[in-house]
Amino acid sequence: MSDELLTIKLYYDYKSPFAYLAMAPAYALMESHRVRLRYLPHELDVRGAFGGELEERPERSWRKVRYLYLDARRFANERGLIIRGPQKIFDSRLSLMSGIFADRHGLFRPYSDRVFERFFKRELNIEDESALAKVMTEVDLDADAFHRYLSHDGPRELKDAFAEGERDGAFGVPTFIVDGEPFWGNDRLEWVAKKLDAMGLRRTQ
Repeated sequence: MSDELLTIKLYYDYKSPFAYLAMAPAYALMESHRVRLRYLPHELDVRGAFGGELEERPERSWRKVRYLYLDARRFANERGLIIRGPQKIFDSRLSLMSGIFADRHGLFRPYSDRVFERFFKRELNIEDESALAKVMTEVDLDADAFHRYLSHDGPRELKDAFAEGERDGAFGVPTFIVDGEPFWGNDRLEWVAKKLDAMGLRRTQ
């Protein structure tokens, strides 16, 4: 049996409650199957999906948003997580660059776990560079190097990731690409596992 690991692409956005809900089960796939995760930022288009600015949304769009957060809290309550709806539409591009930076240095998971948790507790402004830098210092990332990254490689690497998402046909988060096949949503991970099983990738010990 080959020990080679299959790479699964995971498209995420820190402002997506469903991406937050997908992270721990996605990490668990690396324990149950011979796979690795490749983390790729993909900005959730809140305005396009839910009727423009908050004050412009028709009631029908608000009903959809309220229902989606109801579902998100149902999932979260089962796992003891807190998800509070953001009080504005956040621009997450700065935080997505911070995720790329953390991944570059092998600390995506501890960094992202903190960002997701605090954002959905309304304890972290993901548009605030200094607030993100403080989280970085907690996981032993170099905040000064992060500031330099934002001025140099960050915008290009974020643009490249967005372009890759377009090529992969990602239209929302979380999206998993498994051997070229897309799976969208935190509740699709069972199907991901079944596909991996069919590929003979479940770990036996």
